[in-house]
Amino acid sequence: MQHSFFFDGNEKRIAWSIQSGETKVDQIRTHPDIYLNQVTKEQAKLIALHVGIFWGVGKFIIKNNDHIRVMTDDKSLLSYFSKNNQFSDELITARVHFINHLIKQRELKMDFEIIAPEKNYISKLV
Repeated sequence: MQHSFFFDGNEKRIAWSIQSGETKVDQIRTHPDIYLNQVTKEQAKLIALHVGIFWGVGKFIIKNNDHIRVMTDDKSLLSYFSKNNQFSDELITARVHFINHLIKQRELKMDFEIIAPEKNYISKLV
């Protein structure tokens, strides 16, 4: 099955949306105390991507071998998923590692699509 995955985050909250056919599920979470007001917007976006995909798998929305179209308005996120990149930010390194591990473990196909910021409707929820 193919899913469109929208996400965003800031220093206080993360949010994501999984759209599959006619179904759409939106979720919003406040960061746990360890991250609350301690993360950058970029870090928060990667946390939202990680938690959202993990949540989708746990809720049986995303299943093995599914295709996820990751809709992002942040071109810099693409560089994190290029081969052999090293980052000085430990939180970003850990999130990218866990996302890649989840993709490999569940045999997911993940493609990134750059969208205009106004098309990322989930941003209004954070």
